[in-house]
Amino acid sequence: MSNANNITTVDLSNNKSTPAGQYFNNYFAAPTTVSQNQNDAITAYFQQVTGGNKQSAAVLASTVIYTALAQGLDPMSIVQQFQALKPGELNLYLAMFLNLNRVGTSLVGVNNSPVQNKYVTRAILA
Repeated sequence: MSNANNITTVDLSNNKSTPAGQYFNNYFAAPTTVSQNQNDAITAYFQQVTGGNKQSAAVLASTVIYTALAQGLDPMSIVQQFQALKPGELNLYLAMFLNLNRVGTSLVGVNNSPVQNKYVTRAILA
């Protein structure tokens, strides 16, 4: 007895033009590294910003480092630009910076609620 299915395998590592390749393109990217001194300096900055929370600082530092390296920028220069911001502006600039590598449907800090048709809403509520 044969067992028919429609499951196929696709190698996304070489084809970045497919929709899946566009969404998962960083999955196949080679890991990037920075020096321990840079990592510690960036983590210390974000630890100061988060009020001493080491876990939040480590996560923020790693995301900023990854985004900076993916964009071909120096992570230390990005942090220096963050340090020059006025108090209260960091959240907006950090969200904008982190969105550089994200797909438009999953942006950080952006409320994207689609407008619902009033007739559809009425039909659902009825």
